[in-house]
Amino acid sequence: MTAPDPSTVRIEGPWIDLDVRANGIRFHAVECGPSRLDRPLVLLLHGFGEFWWSWRHQLAALDAAGYRAVAVDLRGYGDTDKPPRGYDGWTLAGDTNALIRALGHTHASLVGHADGGLVCWATATLHPRAVDSIATLASPHPRALRRAVLRDPGQRSAFLADFLGNQLPRRAEKTLTRDDGAFVARMFIERSTVAWQQTSEFVEVVRRNRSAIQIPGAAHCSLEYRRWAFRSQFRRDGATFMHLMNRRLSIPVLALRGADDKYIGADAVAAARYYASRLTYTEVPDAAHFAHQENPGRTSELLVEHLDTVDR
Repeated sequence: MTAPDPSTVRIEGPWIDLDVRANGIRFHAVECGPSRLDRPLVLLLHGFGEFWWSWRHQLAALDAAGYRAVAVDLRGYGDTDKPPRGYDGWTLAGDTNALIRALGHTHASLVGHADGGLVCWATATLHPRAVDSIATLASPHPRALRRAVLRDPGQRSAFLADFLGNQLPRRAEKTLTRDDGAFVARMFIERSTVAWQQTSEFVEVVRRNRSAIQIPGAAHCSLEYRRWAFRSQFRRDGATFMHLMNRRLSIPVLALRGADDKYIGADAVAAARYYASRLTYTEVPDAAHFAHQENPGRTSELLVEHLDTVDR
């Protein structure tokens, strides 16, 4: 079977595709209509095993609310370049910082799901002048997540099984791509509500993400995020990164979590209050780990309410 071409993530819709060079690589990004530099920029960063399309509902909602919303294929995903290195916290934060400037802005608000949320936390901490606010979905602060995994048996059990399996060279890549990306299908089924699974949209979401993970290099690159996060815990670079992340943000922070999320617990997400002085923690009803897709209307409303309070 022939592997999908990266261009398959360029999906037809009420948006346009962008190729943006930033931090030494080319990023694929999507926004609704022509670029509006007069609008506040909102960067949308997807989670593990996905690509920009997970934000299709929010792109339209934020555009209608007067924002310039841009959804990005993160480093190594979709139709973005897939370099062998650069999946550490500093480089990923540098990617976002550089993307803001490459898109013609000096600052932006960041919205991230899961691994994309961790990039939001890192960028806001390491490049504070570039970030107006952040909103995270199912994405605890890195220090809070580490603490939860170490001290909460329920969070440890839910999080560590796949995470540790992701560390195995070559074998983990095969796990992600074998049987037409069946791992991704299982991930969505295990971490979403039954109600969403019974919709035609869910079938389309699973199909597109199973295809995207099979793009050459995508599986390996997506795993490199998690390999650095794990292996750096035992190295000086990880200790340095966690030390730098031990700062309290003064910008507005919205921490969202699907009310039925069994993968990321409420305590882990709400613990962001220790790292953000202006935190709002909210649960999205009728949603689990993929709240922005399971209940896009309510998630978009919460994001717009949050962004409307940001002092630029």
